[in-house]
Amino acid sequence: MKKLDDLRSRVRGQVLLDGDDGFEQARQPWNRAIDQPVAAVVAAADAADVAALVRYARDRGLPVSAQPTGHGASGGLDGVILLRTARLDEVTVDAAARTARVGAGVLWGRVQAAAAPYGLTGLPGSSPVVGVVGYTLGGGLGWFARRYGWAADSVTAFDVVDADGGQSRVTAGSDPDLFWALRGGGGGFALVTAIEFGLHPAPALYGGRVVWPAGQASAVLDAFRQITADAPDELTVWADLLQFPGAPPMVGIDATYLGDAAEGAALLKPLDRIEGPISDTRAPMPLTDLGSITAEPTDPSPGIARGELLTALDDAAVRVLLADPVDPLISVQIRHLGGALTRPSDSPHGPLSEPYGLNLYGRPSEAVRARQHDLVHALKAYVRGRKPYTTLAPGETVAAAFTPQTLARLQDIKRRHDPGNLIRANFPVSP
Repeated sequence: MKKLDDLRSRVRGQVLLDGDDGFEQARQPWNRAIDQPVAAVVAAADAADVAALVRYARDRGLPVSAQPTGHGASGGLDGVILLRTARLDEVTVDAAARTARVGAGVLWGRVQAAAAPYGLTGLPGSSPVVGVVGYTLGGGLGWFARRYGWAADSVTAFDVVDADGGQSRVTAGSDPDLFWALRGGGGGFALVTAIEFGLHPAPALYGGRVVWPAGQASAVLDAFRQITADAPDELTVWADLLQFPGAPPMVGIDATYLGDAAEGAALLKPLDRIEGPISDTRAPMPLTDLGSITAEPTDPSPGIARGELLTALDDAAVRVLLADPVDPLISVQIRHLGGALTRPSDSPHGPLSEPYGLNLYGRPSEAVRARQHDLVHALKAYVRGRKPYTTLAPGETVAAAFTPQTLARLQDIKRRHDPGNLIRANFPVSP
């Protein structure tokens, strides 16, 4: 695109335009099923470079969208300048203050590696290769949310570049509205170049995955419901119906317990009464090994995901989940929520009253889409339609994540901070 030929003279980071070697690879999101026909890809050198890019884009009437890793992409980026932030890689841990400061390109695995030697943890999700900033801007719903709430609840400051290319530090005191919006409202209000947040005590961690043949699914879900009925906040348990390509169908339980191994094992005792486990990795574990529990792929691939919140998991709901084979899906995952997530949260999401989250995943096909639709429809008595921002899928809107009052406030903040809609989020709050 000739009108962008001078972009290289305005930023110090790498610039890739259509036709350049590496452009096709650089423009792709994590989910290879989503196309991103962007105008350019810029790998910023630092925060000042991000500011220079914004001023350039503003002068030419071009939008900018930040994707540190490409997770959560939704499409709809025709003609956008795609910002990559891998070089903004600062990680600083203040163990005495129990805080961390990280750049916009940092992945959760690095934060855990930096905090773990001090017996501290961030609030990561299930994969170590997800970016901290993007995850947190969407709220952040991970392993320790039952104990410590949304990841966004722990944020104390953002370094941002605004839609005019100005740099500032945003806190609850400096700009309460923008600070509130960034703590779970998505990335469309300003470009975040660094984030500061509180770390949490984690002197011991017990966890792992247990897998059985699919014939034990009913017994496993019964045990799952028994465990989660009165689980302490330190215990997080997820149930998985699995159909990996080339493997027989299976059922599994993933768990973490922030505490002594003997206490964690006792809380999970109902699992020990289920015969015939194929594997059992439960053990005391370092905080840096969280990603090994679900062992999600660490390389990009195509897929279709759908997330919902469930109001209950009673006998009728279990019958629906087990009525048909998992295939053509790869996984049907039920996450126990509750705990700290039900308590007041000064973030766009607010508290979650639903006790379970449902995640459906498969490779791109009409059969997978149909199976996801049919399963959610069969569970309609338990699905209200609300869902966390980070589980929104292409084709969905933020109206599913926020109340009308919250969305109106977010839209007002967007109009005030970015009236030209220069900064684009994966799921925008503006129409």
